Amino acid sequence: MRRNLCLAAAMLAVTASLTSPVVSAQSYPHKPLRWVVGYPAGGGTDFLARTTGAQLSQQLGQPVVVDNRPGAGAIIASELVARAAGDGYTVLSADNGVLVYNSALYKKLNYEPQKDFALLGMMGRSPLVITAAPNSGFTDAKGLLAALQGAPGKYSIATAGVGSPHHLALELFQREAKVSMLHVPYKGGAPALQDLMGGQVPLMMLDLPSGVSAVKAGKVVPLLAMSAERIPQLPNVPTAREMGFTGVEAYTWQGLAVPTNTPRDVQERLSTELQKTMRDPGVRQKLYDAGWEARPTNAPDMINYVSAERQKWHALIKSRNITLD
Repeated sequence: MRRNLCLAAAMLAVTASLTSPVVSAQSYPHKPLRWVVGYPAGGGTDFLARTTGAQLSQQLGQPVVVDNRPGAGAIIASELVARAAGDGYTVLSADNGVLVYNSALYKKLNYEPQKDFALLGMMGRSPLVITAAPNSGFTDAKGLLAALQGAPGKYSIATAGVGSPHHLALELFQREAKVSMLHVPYKGGAPALQDLMGGQVPLMMLDLPSGVSAVKAGKVVPLLAMSAERIPQLPNVPTAREMGFTGVEAYTWQGLAVPTNTPRDVQERLSTELQKTMRDPGVRQKLYDAGWEARPTNAPDMINYVSAERQKWHALIKSRNITLD
């Protein structure tokens, strides 16, 4: 009798171990998700996370709570998620800096982008645009290029900071166009935009989500887009490629990631739901109005995109000797 009871208990344990992952996968999610954002509330990244998260919450049937952890170029948020439990309940807004730039700009990071995160897919992107203050005298791309070529190093241009997508887009443009400007790095895009509108700096490398309202109000003048094609929200603004600089293409972009030990079936569920969210007409319109382009992308395509971005920007960072150490 005792032997039979032990055998029965062992069989129950084996059965439970085989079925519990299936039950877990079937019941996911059964509690709120925490969405970690490495930037302050109210910015473009925060807007994208909250807009996407609201729709994702409806699809998953659970709240999605945005947790803003700003600081150090999103490194604080990245480290937090890299060390979080891989259970599918902690996700990260993963941008250019988190997945590409930081590992080239810093000699040492407390997270490894390629090892610590599983990529779920893209959310949105926005091209960088060279813009001018209304009192700068710049009105179009041809005038800008003529001025830059005629007076190397004369004109100042603001960015959101050293090592930001804005700064690196500027470096790429200067290299390809063979021009030189005086870089004025700010601690974020908001103060740089304020000084641009106030005429303290004549030019700024701007991401559209940060300045779409200022552009619409005529408080800044968009001159040249760093995109492959013209920006739908700015159809009259030519691209650097149109002006003959075919190697210039730069965006701010955002994807979604989870700790790398998150179960594969949970990753696939989240990736599928994310793509569905980014195809939702209401979400797409909200992003468009805010200066974003929705980019429904599956995990393998995002992995390939990030790999190509890493090769491109790491080479530029090295060649221009840019460091944040």
